[in-house]
Amino acid sequence: MKSIEGLSKHVSGRRSFLKGGALASGAFVTASLLGGGPTARAESDDNDNDFTDGDVAILRFLAAAEILESDLWTQYAELGGNTNGALNPYQKALQNLDGDGSQYITSNTLDEVSHAAFLNAYLESKGAKPVNLDAFRNLQGSKATGAQNIGRLTNLMHLNVDTSWYIRYRSTTNPDMGATFPQAVTIIDRPAIPRTDADMGNATQIQVIANTAAFHFGTIEQGGSSLYASLSRKVTSEQVLEITLGIGGDEVAHFLEWVDFAGNGVQPPVAPVSFAGLTFPDFTTKGPLFQPNLIFPVPAQFIHPRLPHCAVIRPLTDKFAGARATVTFLTNMNLFAGQSKQFFAELQRLADAADAARRRD
Repeated sequence: MKSIEGLSKHVSGRRSFLKGGALASGAFVTASLLGGGPTARAESDDNDNDFTDGDVAILRFLAAAEILESDLWTQYAELGGNTNGALNPYQKALQNLDGDGSQYITSNTLDEVSHAAFLNAYLESKGAKPVNLDAFRNLQGSKATGAQNIGRLTNLMHLNVDTSWYIRYRSTTNPDMGATFPQAVTIIDRPAIPRTDADMGNATQIQVIANTAAFHFGTIEQGGSSLYASLSRKVTSEQVLEITLGIGGDEVAHFLEWVDFAGNGVQPPVAPVSFAGLTFPDFTTKGPLFQPNLIFPVPAQFIHPRLPHCAVIRPLTDKFAGARATVTFLTNMNLFAGQSKQFFAELQRLADAADAARRRD
C-alpha cells in the first residue's frame, strides 16, 4: 500500500462550500457554545395539558444524552476539527478519510451542542427542570496540543467501539427480530484521539487512531438515531414529537455521513493499516456485508417476517434502543471510564424515567 504520509487528502471534496464561515473554527465551537448561549424562554403554542410528565422524562434523558455527545464531540473538534494555521497529524489522518473530515467534525459538534441547549431551554420554557451534569466534569482529557485543559464527562482514550452496526445496516435481518451481528473491526481499549503529542509522531499510529475515531463516529450517531426513534413512540405532546422527530432526523443525517467516512478507512489507499495489534483491513475483498460504498441501509425485516423487507432505522425497540439500553451501550463502550458511582446513578435514574413514559391518547 502507499505510505500513510503520501495519502491524498482529497478522497472526497464534496460539500466544501461549508468551509470558511462561522463553523470554520473549532475554537468557536468549544469556547463559545459550550460556555452557554442565550437562554430566552421559548414561545409555545402547544396545549400545556398535552405536555405530560412522561414527555418531561423523555426530554430530560435526551438532554443528558446530548450533553454527553457535546462533550465527546468537543474533544474531537479541538484536535481534529477546523482550526486556523497548519494541520496537525491527526487532522491530516482524518482528512485522508475525507478531505472535508475536519469540517464535518466541527459541524457535527455544533449540531450536538445546539441540541443540548435547545432541549434544556425548552424544558425551562415549560417550567420543567433542565439537566446539568457539570458536577461530573472530572475526567482527564487529552494532553495533546490543542486540547483544552478542562474536566470532561467522557473518556475517548480507552474505547471499546461496537462496530456491529456496519454489518447490521448491510444485512437483511433486524436486531428487533432476534438477529445478531459480528464486529466489523474488533476495537478494544483503544484511543480515538491522540492522548499526547507523542501519539502524533508515527504516521501509521495516528492513522489507526483516526480510523478508530471514524468508526466511533458512526457508532455514536447510529445509537442516537435509534434512541430518538424509540422514544418518539412514547411522546404525548404533538410539539414534543416535533422536537424528537426533528432532532432525530439530524442524528440520521450525521450517521449517513459517518457510514461513508468509516468506509473510507477500510479501503485503499488507506487500508490495510495496522498498529499495535489493531488492523483495519481492506473490506473491498470481503463481500456485500463489508462493502465500503454501501452507505444506505439495506431493506431488511421489519414489523413481521412475512412482510416485505423495508429500509428502516434499526433497532427501534426499548430492549435495544431505549434509554436504559442506551446507557448500557455507552457504558460498555468504556466511554465513562473513571466516572463516579453518583454519575452512573444519575444517568440510570434519568433513563428509568424515560423508559417508563407512556403515550397518552
